[in-house]
Amino acid sequence: MKKLTIAATALATTLAIGTIAQAGDTPSPAGAKVYFIGIEDGAKVQNPVTIRFGLSGMGVAPAGTEKEKTGHHHLIINEKIEGDELNEGIPSDDQHIHYGGGQTEVTVKLPVGTHTLQLVLGDQNHIPHNPPVMSERISVTVE
Repeated sequence: MKKLTIAATALATTLAIGTIAQAGDTPSPAGAKVYFIGIEDGAKVQNPVTIRFGLSGMGVAPAGTEKEKTGHHHLIINEKIEGDELNEGIPSDDQHIHYGGGQTEVTVKLPVGTHTLQLVLGDQNHIPHNPPVMSERISVTVE
């Protein structure tokens, strides 16, 4: 019976360790902010659109780099990341664009019309920090 208890404890410990870096467990420092530089809510823009990413209170590091107080940018277009999604890896698609190389600026072509944009900082595994470091959602109109 003692061997079974030890084995069960070892399994539980292994499972717990396997989830340490999951579900938004990477801490962000108090006051950390991500924001847009040079583009404001309600802006009218032309293609291609250059978007600069600002960050204070933390540093930028490429995806896969495990270093305290760092992360990499994700541009969220016409979508939201909220609720349980903040505990998961950010998807990679046309609405969730990863800048895992540590980029701090991008030029994109958006369809004519109004779009919402948001920046979300992700940890080495593309999971938002705890608490999440996210910009305000802004709207831009591509003419």
